[in-house]
Amino acid sequence: MPSIGDTLREARMRQRLDIADVEAKTKIRAKYLRALENGEFGMLPGPTFVKTFLRSYAEVLGLDPHLLVEEYRATHEPRDEIEQLQPLGPPGLGRDRRRRGPPSGPWLLIGVSVVLVVGTLLVIGLLSEDEEPGDAPAAEETDTQPRREPTEREEPPPPPRRVVLRISPEVETYVCIDTGPGTEVRFEDILTEPRTFRGRRLRVNLGNTSVTLRVNGEQVDTGGGAEPVGFAFTPRSTRSLPLGQRPCA
Repeated sequence: MPSIGDTLREARMRQRLDIADVEAKTKIRAKYLRALENGEFGMLPGPTFVKTFLRSYAEVLGLDPHLLVEEYRATHEPRDEIEQLQPLGPPGLGRDRRRRGPPSGPWLLIGVSVVLVVGTLLVIGLLSEDEEPGDAPAAEETDTQPRREPTEREEPPPPPRRVVLRISPEVETYVCIDTGPGTEVRFEDILTEPRTFRGRRLRVNLGNTSVTLRVNGEQVDTGGGAEPVGFAFTPRSTRSLPLGQRPCA
């Protein structure tokens, strides 16, 4: 029975494709494609990337990706490194948390301030009605208007307290997400369509950069290229992660 690498190489040569052609179609670097064909799986960042790249390579060549991935698992992947996918959990849980909203304390203070301002304006209005029309020049009446404007302006909205991460893949993309070092993996799978994740802190590991990332509505620059990338997000910051600090790496 031919090896995984032999199967890939023979299929590529039958279609008269070179490594550069496959690199352009899969967005996988040529050195990783050669490593797959030579059976040098240790040159890839880890078992997750091997399986992801095998699927992409097989689909471009018209092979069955499931058979190749299962053969890799059976012959090369140690038992203790088989990765368990952990879903995000019941959809209703996230909705229940979102309904709680921010604490009511700041809004209560804003409401009290508005009531005090309105009461002050009413007192000023009653006092001004008791004065004779000739007691004060018309210019002073117009001068009072600008002084009231600052008290009537709405307070700016509070800064976000959660991270809302939207991942929109252009091609099949491996994604792993957790909430920080040492935490459980919240999601690990291949994404083929847009998906949204929420949390106070999120870390993401992407198999390639052919995706659109938006955090709280703002687009994140992934840098382009076929190399895997990783990011850590908080409500007020975004930073890139080196390979050793990414989830599932």
